Amino acid sequence: MKYTLKSKIKDVYKNPVGHDVISKILLQLNLPTVLITNPVVFNLTLGQIKALSRRRLSEGFFDTLIDLLSSVEPLSDEKADQNFQKVWWKEAVFYQIYPRSFMDANGDGVGDLEGITMKLDYLKALGVDAIWLSPVYDSPNDDNGYDIRDYDKILDEFGTMEDFEALLDGVHRRGMKLIMDLVINHTSDEHIWFQKALNDPSSPYRDYYLLQSATKDSPPNNWTSFFSGSAWNLYREQKLWGLHLFSKKQMDLNWENPALREDVYAMIRRWLDRGVDGFRLDVINYISKRPGLPPGDDTIGAMMRYCGIEHYFYGPRLHEYLREIREKAFAPYEAFSVGETPGVGMEMSKQLTSPDRRELDMVFSFDHLETPGHTRFDNYIYDLNYLKHYLIDWTVHYGNGCWQTLFYENHDNPRMTSKIDPSGRFRIQVAKLLAMIQLTLRGTPFIFQGQELGAVNKAFENIDQIQDVESIGLYHELSASGMDGKEAFSKILSGTRDHARTPMQWDNTEYGGFSSNTPWIIGDNDGIRCNAMEQMDNPASVLRFFQNLIALRKESNALIYGDVCFIRPKRKNYFAYTRKMNGDMFGVECNLSVGSLKRSEKWEGPLLSNYEENGETLQPFEARLYRLT
Repeated sequence: MKYTLKSKIKDVYKNPVGHDVISKILLQLNLPTVLITNPVVFNLTLGQIKALSRRRLSEGFFDTLIDLLSSVEPLSDEKADQNFQKVWWKEAVFYQIYPRSFMDANGDGVGDLEGITMKLDYLKALGVDAIWLSPVYDSPNDDNGYDIRDYDKILDEFGTMEDFEALLDGVHRRGMKLIMDLVINHTSDEHIWFQKALNDPSSPYRDYYLLQSATKDSPPNNWTSFFSGSAWNLYREQKLWGLHLFSKKQMDLNWENPALREDVYAMIRRWLDRGVDGFRLDVINYISKRPGLPPGDDTIGAMMRYCGIEHYFYGPRLHEYLREIREKAFAPYEAFSVGETPGVGMEMSKQLTSPDRRELDMVFSFDHLETPGHTRFDNYIYDLNYLKHYLIDWTVHYGNGCWQTLFYENHDNPRMTSKIDPSGRFRIQVAKLLAMIQLTLRGTPFIFQGQELGAVNKAFENIDQIQDVESIGLYHELSASGMDGKEAFSKILSGTRDHARTPMQWDNTEYGGFSSNTPWIIGDNDGIRCNAMEQMDNPASVLRFFQNLIALRKESNALIYGDVCFIRPKRKNYFAYTRKMNGDMFGVECNLSVGSLKRSEKWEGPLLSNYEENGETLQPFEARLYRLT
């Protein structure tokens, strides 16, 4: 279908990109979908919207939108509604390890590969099937490993390649799998490719990056970095500008260059030859940039908070590159892939994961991590009714051919339990409630280290305790804008990634059993009351609750592939559903609020609950699982 200013909003909304762009705008502005889908607006043309906006929406806004709409065609209903295909990664429970903070075996205050190997029996006992390992490659650590200096070397702090091979062997001997974090949108500026590109004008590596001649002191375009400021570095001696969407030391690769792509695929194959089982692909939807790197639209930039994002969040050659990665690297090894895809909604996710397209197996979409109108650095209480709405929408509409990821936490986000209950009063109940939903809905659960203990945000006291490059950059940006230092730190505290990166709490000894020396990042004293050792011995702990849920999920395919039927989905604060397959049936009933709630179902004798006593009223954040057959 050809899109022009004469295209109607209803036609735009049918398009995967149009649907997700409109949904994202409404989410950012905290506006209801009916604002767009009502008969009046639905039948307006883009040209009429342009006229009604009275120049608040620029010419560039509509040109960009039309380009994006024209870049993809909707999947047919037949493709979207394929029958479920049973594969190991749909049945698995994944566990993300942030190596720097998991376990320190050599006592230098930094977690390492040997430390992870020491804890494999813990993970196996929990019920973990696959480990996702955040980057362990050689890196200057400007962004804690996501700035890779050498893809074929292990960072000295983490150990050696022999240590990695011992870890991989230990994982496989226990019947688990291991996936690596693959960062191929950018490298460190200390990578040999970039050093050669920068210092040798005739080097073939100069075209491995997005470098442009510095004919003037202003950057080539107005794109901004996710870590504050311009997305361009000026190299005065070489008279070059270099693009970095993230930190100033994370230089974006030029995926238009086929020689670069072949080098990347060769690197991937080397890791697969070592025996890894797959990859999580960091910001993989950013690898294709619009040719010429045109300026970002100011309206879109203000709306999305990052100028230029419309030119790379779903680039023109993204699908081509993903198919090529799969064909040349993943497919020969039957390797698993899950993509981190910021800004991509459900319809575009179908385009990326539909099996017939042979691109990615799954994606991480992030629209459920903040409620409408909020960002990660806002201080607010998360409303679980939004999570319910999101999960119902994806479960019902994602299609049988695609498979969703179920997660709340990772290395880039604060602890969800703290966002829902910042007071900590219902910490245990909320942690178990989240586990109940995550491990009984359709999709693959990804648990982040410490989540199984009910980990919460940390009580950082000042900016000097913060290690996160993103948070530090934002703090200085806010301070430079005139914001009081105390207020700026308060904003940082709401969203800093360091909440997820403090050391794992293994026991109640000094440093939480993580290390025998001062850790690389300071946490607080929470490990005294919340640690793995004590929870393993406590049948009522969050850890044992996770363990029991995972065991039940392994026992019954009904909790994996079974039909999902939502009960009274419009009832506020109430979330209930059944899972059914081959005569096996379960019911889940949850209270999403801090108040009491009358039950709707007459199910009796819960199999599992986050309260010891269960009556006709659901207590605050109560969650119950019933076996109905």
